This record gives sequence, C-alpha cells and structure tokens, in this order.
Amino acid sequence: MRHGGAGWSDRSGGGYDEAYRQSIERPGGFWAEAARGIDWDVAPATTLGGDGRWFPDGRLNTCHNAVDRHVAAGRGEQAALIHDSPVTGTARVLTYAELLDQVARTAGMLRDLGVRTGDTVVVYMPMVPQAVIAMLACARLGAVHSVVFGGFAARELAMRIDHARPKVVLSASCGIEPTRVVAYKPLLDEALAQAAHRPERCVILQRPQAVAELTEGRDLDWERAVREAEPAGCVSVAATDPLYILYTSGTTGSPKGVVRDNGGHAVALHWSMAHVFGAAPGEVYWAASDVGWVVGHSYIVYAPLLAGCTSVLYEGKPVGTPDPGAFWRVVATYGVRTLFTAPTAIRAIKKEDPSGNFAKPQDLSALRYLFLAGERLDPDTYHWASDLLGIPVIDHWWQTETGWPVAANCVGIEPLPIRPGSPTRPVPGWDVHVLDADGNDCPPGVDGAVTVKLPLPPGALPTLYRDEARFARSYLERYPGHYLSGDGGHFDADGYLYVMGRIDDVINVAGHRLSTGSMEEVVAAHPDVAECAVIGVADELKGQLPMGFVVLKADAERDPAEVERELAALVRERVGPVAAFRRAVVVARLPKTRSGKILRATMRDIADGRPYTAPSTIEDPAALPEIAQALKGI
Repeated sequence: MRHGGAGWSDRSGGGYDEAYRQSIERPGGFWAEAARGIDWDVAPATTLGGDGRWFPDGRLNTCHNAVDRHVAAGRGEQAALIHDSPVTGTARVLTYAELLDQVARTAGMLRDLGVRTGDTVVVYMPMVPQAVIAMLACARLGAVHSVVFGGFAARELAMRIDHARPKVVLSASCGIEPTRVVAYKPLLDEALAQAAHRPERCVILQRPQAVAELTEGRDLDWERAVREAEPAGCVSVAATDPLYILYTSGTTGSPKGVVRDNGGHAVALHWSMAHVFGAAPGEVYWAASDVGWVVGHSYIVYAPLLAGCTSVLYEGKPVGTPDPGAFWRVVATYGVRTLFTAPTAIRAIKKEDPSGNFAKPQDLSALRYLFLAGERLDPDTYHWASDLLGIPVIDHWWQTETGWPVAANCVGIEPLPIRPGSPTRPVPGWDVHVLDADGNDCPPGVDGAVTVKLPLPPGALPTLYRDEARFARSYLERYPGHYLSGDGGHFDADGYLYVMGRIDDVINVAGHRLSTGSMEEVVAAHPDVAECAVIGVADELKGQLPMGFVVLKADAERDPAEVERELAALVRERVGPVAAFRRAVVVARLPKTRSGKILRATMRDIADGRPYTAPSTIEDPAALPEIAQALKGI
C-alpha cells in the first residue's frame, strides 16, 4: 500500500523567517510535513531517530517516486528527459512512460545478472539517457549505484572499483568532446586490469562514434541485453538504506565515498524543487552539469523527476559546441524555466561574448531564474548575467556532502533582496554558524569556519562509505556538535552568508589573516578580466603573499603588463596596503576540474616550486604547464 501523494501544493505558508524558524525549532514536524510529498510503502512513524537518521522506520522506493507515480497519475506522455547533444548533432525526448519502460527493462537486465538489494553497481558513462536510466534502474532494485565521471583515468576508476566492489559495471564505448572522441572501453579494460576486485559483468552501450571490442564471457551489449530482459518492479527499501555512493572529485589516496540514503534524499530534494528553486511539475528544468558530479545526481536526475518536471540532459559545453550561444539556444528551443549552472560556465560565455550578442536573437522569455553554484559568484559575473538576461540571478552554496543547497534565496518561499557576493541566507533545515578557533560564533563581518549545527537535515550525508572513522575525523571532530564544511566566511548584520572559499584559502600576510576570495572579488571587477584566481605563495619575509592569475576578455586589446599594474592598484585601494598584492599574471586559461573548480592548491604547489601531479579531474592538462611558464621570471 502506498502512502502520501504528489505533494504539488505543499509549499510552506508564511515567509522565509517563519519557515526557517519552524525548521530549526521543530525539525521533526517540519520534515514530517515535507515527507507527505513522497509516496511511502510504509509511512514513517518516526521522523528523526536518536542517531540522527531521518525516517528510520519508513520504507519506499526512490525510482517509484521519480518515475512510476507520474505515469500512474496520468502524466505518462509528459516529457521526462530531453537529451540535447550538440557534439553528435542529435536531440531526443523521453516521456515518463518511455522512461519507465526503459528503466524497468534495464533493472530487469541487472536483476538477471544477479544484482540484488544492497549490491553496488559502478556507472561509467557519458551524458546520454542511458546514464540516467542506469541510476534509476539501480534505485528500482534497491541496488547502490556509484557513478564515476566518464573519461576518468584508469587508475582513478580502478580505485573506485576496488572501494565500491561492484557486482556489475555499466559503461559505454566512448564519450564525445568538442574536438575528439574519448574511447571509454580501453580505460575500463585498463582499470579492471589494475583493480583487485573483479566485477562479474560489464554492460557496454555501443555508440557509433567508436564501437568497442567486447570481452567474451564478461562484456554484454547494452541494447541487446536490455531488449531481452523482462521488466522489473520496484523493490521496497528502508529509508536509511543507501541509494548511492559518490566519490568526491580530486580524491587521492583512499577514496572518500559520500553516502546518500533513500528516504531523506527523496524528501529533501522534492522539497527543494518547489521551495528553493520555485519549480512546478511540467516545467522544463535544466541543470547544466554532468551526472558524474553531485549537481547531476541531485538536479539532473533525482530532484526534477521527483518533482514531475522535464529535465534537460545536455551533452555539450557552454562554448565551442559550436559557439557561446549554446546555452541560450537550449533555453529558447525547449522553453527552459529554470537554468542552474556554475559561475565558471557563465564566465566562459562572457569571455567569448562579452556583449551578449549570441543571446540577443534568442527567445529567452520562458527563462525565469538563473541559479549559480560550484564556485564563488563574483559580483562582476552576477551583474553581467543579470543585465543580459533581465531575470533574478541567484547564487547558492552547497557541497557534494550536503546534497542540496545550504544557503540560497528560496524563491519558492519568499524571494529576498539579492546582495551580490552572498548566496543569501541559510535554507530552512540548515542551522548554519560561523565559528572562531575556539568554537564561538563570530560577530557579523568577522570571518570564521562555516559549520552546520547537528543534526544535519534530510538529504545530507549520514556517513562515508566503509569509513565511519574518517567521517567523524573529517567533519565532526573539529567542532563537536557541528558539521565542518571546510569553507570559511562570515554573516553580515542581516544574516546574509558570505562564503569566501576553502579554509585553506585564507592566507597569512605578515601576521594578517586575509581571504583570497575577497581579493578575487576585487580583481574580477576589473572591466577587462573574464575570470581570475588569487592564491597565497610562500614569501621569506612575510610568510605568504597573494598572487593573482587572470584571463582577459576576448575583446580586451590591452598590454598585459598595464592590466597587471592596474589590478595591483585596485586591490591596494579596496582591500588595503596590508594585502601586499603586487603580482598579477595574465594567462590564457585557468586550470580547472571538469566540474569547473579552479585547481588553486595545484597552482600553489607550482608557484612555491613544489612537485605536483595533474589531478585526473583536470579539464585541460596543458593549462598547468602554462601556469608554470607564466611564473618564470617573476
């Protein structure tokens, strides 16, 4: 028997302050109400267990909530997924009914291969519908999926295979980049040769751009195996059972696998779509990310489908596929209502098209909000996007570990005034504090460690996979009773949060603790700067000195040395001479991970003359030698 309902009208009454107060003072009642938006096989009698786990006596199936219930409600012909692939020149729409058929058959294939509730399945795939189908098929069986970013190096894939110990690996013959085809199967074969764990089977989606050679006795052809399978039904699991494992990007040494459970995850993500993002069933929602990252898990796959939206799955780039108008084409073509991407994507578009000429011919009238997260949103990028689009541009902050936004302008509750540089205020459920070294709350305007008072709300990680001790050591020990985010920042007098960067991005200049994030904000405001990074480098006299790396806009015909002098003067003026900001370097590009995060720690190693290794997550390995070359003679 199913309990609950679609919950489309479950928005909180009253404004933001009242919703937030209820979530902190009465978390059990607050989340019990939110849980009514989910279908339960066994409705939870207990909202919060004594161990901090949510809905401990509830049972449900996440796939049912994301797919089956919409078909049962008569909405099977609505588009569930739009796959837009400029790198292959194709587009495809899957309705909820079609998605249900494919997911059930894929789950049947996995069942026939011996996958049972609690087993793990590694998904190593590009941005194709089958990647989403694979995740949902695992959820349908109560199996635990672990998605590894498609194209990761063999060694990184092998480490994750050994840690997750999958029964089956689901993969594809290749991924497609703007200028090349990346063969996945040789990487998978090499990873399996390196790994100690041996999955029983690999299922390979053959793509025409590079057909893979299958290993007899181990590998199966995806389309044939799915076609021959009988559909599988949904398996009821405990709310506290794991849904997936996601290894954090840039992991070295022992992998750090963030665990997400079924019940809290479904409740929190469903709630967030209406209340944080203001999205309604049937609307087109586009998270321009990758299923290999947490944004892809939460806001390409699960949250939009739990909410009955249409989700865009985009296999392309913000620029180069074919031009900086790619995002605006997708928005116009499909009537996207909400776009969520990283600031680095907007900066890339701004760099190539600073006047926004590629956006102007497109009909963007359906677009209601642009949400940005993943890197600090500098005010210059905020103003550029806001002026170009004429809609609210909403910064919000969260992490792989949290699974959904910690601080945001909750447009579905009560839109608050936007303050560039701040992701606004904590989202209901997140009791955010900024603590000093002694664990005391910092006064407004004073930087400290950003933490969340326990218990964490539904949807946050309950532990690390097979490493409870590391979970406690990494997140809970430094400030007892609090989750340590690893980010630093401050509140202002009105409770707006400012996240200035990782704690280790605070540098010590002659005894003064300064945030490189605040300097980046100043550098990014220069009219010729497209994007930038400021790091602290070792200095014999002052301990550390800030150094800026800047990429100029495409139309900036300036002498780099002149720009560098202007930037030094700008930081002196706005941060003060104490910053000792005297060095800025113009570079062609910044080294980034594929998810858009700038590799500041690696840049520090280069600047300080320490040996470094290019992380497997790097978007363009050639960017690091360019940084090293630019530093010569400085």
